[in-house]
Amino acid sequence: MIPAYLNFDHDHYPWKPEVNYREHPELYQVGKGEQGVLICEPYKSEIGPYWRFKTPEIADESSSAIFALFENYLEQGDFVGADMARKYLEMGFTRARRYANYKGGKKYDQTNNYVLLKRGTGESDKAEAARIFKERWKAAEDNTVYARLKKQWKQERG
Repeated sequence: MIPAYLNFDHDHYPWKPEVNYREHPELYQVGKGEQGVLICEPYKSEIGPYWRFKTPEIADESSSAIFALFENYLEQGDFVGADMARKYLEMGFTRARRYANYKGGKKYDQTNNYVLLKRGTGESDKAEAARIFKERWKAAEDNTVYARLKKQWKQERG
């Protein structure tokens, strides 16, 4: 099983690093899960520095800061910023969970035809970090203002 990122098609990916999504929010798509999270500027530069999950304490501080940005973007009427913050919270969960499941966060053996590595070899404190991020990610998704804006955005823009 070869990971999807090895055959990544940059030309057809809807998020582009050269676009300023604050100036051109009409070009932003919600997409699935965390898509675009490491590309969309200026949000990547605003939110990314807070994204950490090495320990539960760091994850708590990080997810609190990102959730505060999420709320701030909503207060400013900036749906794209709020959605990007929500994606960083989701990514905090998924990445911490991967480190909890796999030693060093490595899911595939690159030296052995990308065979899936053994689960359960990861770090236990990453599971707690994942739980912390998941709690704030779900709180963001459950925010009624965000949910309304997301539904509207997807109906109008995709």
